[in-house]
Amino acid sequence: MTALPLWLPAALIGGALQAWRTAVQRRVSRTLSVNAAGLVRYLYGLPFAVALMLGYQCAVAPAAFPQLGPWFVPFCIGGGLAQIVATNLLLMAFGERNFVVGTAYSKTEAVQSALLSVFLLGDHLSLATWIGIGFGVAGVMILSTGGKRLSPRDFLIALTQKAAVYGIASGFFFALTTIGIRAATQEVRTPDHIRAALIVLAATVAVQTLMQGGYLALRERDQFARVFAEWRVAGQVGLMSSVASACWFTGFASAPVALVRIVGQVEVAFTMGFAHFYLGETTRRSEIAGLVLVAIGVVLALVGAV
Repeated sequence: MTALPLWLPAALIGGALQAWRTAVQRRVSRTLSVNAAGLVRYLYGLPFAVALMLGYQCAVAPAAFPQLGPWFVPFCIGGGLAQIVATNLLLMAFGERNFVVGTAYSKTEAVQSALLSVFLLGDHLSLATWIGIGFGVAGVMILSTGGKRLSPRDFLIALTQKAAVYGIASGFFFALTTIGIRAATQEVRTPDHIRAALIVLAATVAVQTLMQGGYLALRERDQFARVFAEWRVAGQVGLMSSVASACWFTGFASAPVALVRIVGQVEVAFTMGFAHFYLGETTRRSEIAGLVLVAIGVVLALVGAV
């Protein structure tokens, strides 16, 4: 019997936890600025990220701390900064009048990740995987439009709008994040993908805390008191963010980033399930169609990975 590849459950669990974390973080974002809400994710996630790394390193799989390559720190900084920029660009897309199109364009991240991984990392993807990526992106874009009918012509015309520019740029920087993280894990000299992922996680969240915290100290110092006042909910966000990122990073360390991202798009299914069963929201036909396309994309990506 063939063993289940490590990246597959990592991507599925990462998607589920990310959907849960996003739902909880909405509560925090109501009382904090955009940058303060971002800092919550890193500041409260850092202790959990360090605990996960030390727990695995010292208790789960004791071993000498691996040697780090010369590009480890630059890749962690680059990946962490790219994620912060991507998040801010996505929020800028939300602020535009046609934010639906901007959000849809941000979902091209999977395609951009695949292209960047091929050109920058030398990953090889099968035809079935490329087709699966196409189905998955189409499905997520349908879901992101919220049931509104937007023809291909509408999307082309929207290219001239700021929302589309911000959305595509957001997807690009999210794709750069995955490339930076995968490259950083390759700088950890160990065959243990989980160990490498947890070391990169701790380092990346630490630099993100410094970058986002430094910006807040310079530009929005009054937000610090609110960040610490929300510690109960913020602690939950930090925990789920760190565990979800640990899963994502493990996936990136053990498989091409395109495969991890396309399978991780099941996050939208978990998000909709939460909205339907917990919040009592109605599921539209277009959303069901989008989910079917995402499912087809995941299956094709898995077939192509065999």
